[in-house]
Amino acid sequence: MPLTPEDIVGVLEGRGWEAEIVKAADMEGMIDICPKGILKCVDGRGSDNEAMAGPKMAGGIYAIAHNRHTTSIEGLKAITKEVAAKGHVPSVHGDHSKDMMGCGFFKLWLTGRFDDMGYPRPEFDADQGAQAVKEAGGFIEMHHGSHEEKVVLINLVENKTLEPQEDDQRFIVDGWAAGKFDLDVPNFLVAAAATVEMLGGPKKAKIIVA
Repeated sequence: MPLTPEDIVGVLEGRGWEAEIVKAADMEGMIDICPKGILKCVDGRGSDNEAMAGPKMAGGIYAIAHNRHTTSIEGLKAITKEVAAKGHVPSVHGDHSKDMMGCGFFKLWLTGRFDDMGYPRPEFDADQGAQAVKEAGGFIEMHHGSHEEKVVLINLVENKTLEPQEDDQRFIVDGWAAGKFDLDVPNFLVAAAATVEMLGGPKKAKIIVA
């Protein structure tokens, strides 16, 4: 059975979250996906990149590798090329122009925080991963500022997204994109929720439907 918005609410509430279902028409700032927009991290902080109109997934393309248990450099390069072939600009990010360990999702993955969930750790570090993505045609984004996200927006409306707002931060998870890349959707969403929890983010979510 397909995962329903009600299912997502139930899972999140079972983890101690507040969660509600909202209509896309009631969400200010919903935009169409643009092929020139990067497939970027759910991170809500400011960025050196303005091409935000692509899907949002934890860690950018690291979410795909993580979900598929892909741990090698060659596997990461193949995913980078797959994302481009499916019409998006692949990306990963670091912090403040130099620190590639600035992606909280990747740091959790690399340091074994997902071990208990059955995800093997990557065989590459943050610098090696970023270089592989770049060599395969992807984009390296740099975030800045402190995390001040107030809510997690889980968007289920296909080919739509929202843009980060540096002065009113929120985590943005385009749940529909997991299906486009044939990911295990429940595991994808649970990993996203666990990431927010482990990073001390807000346990408050809005699930956006058409």
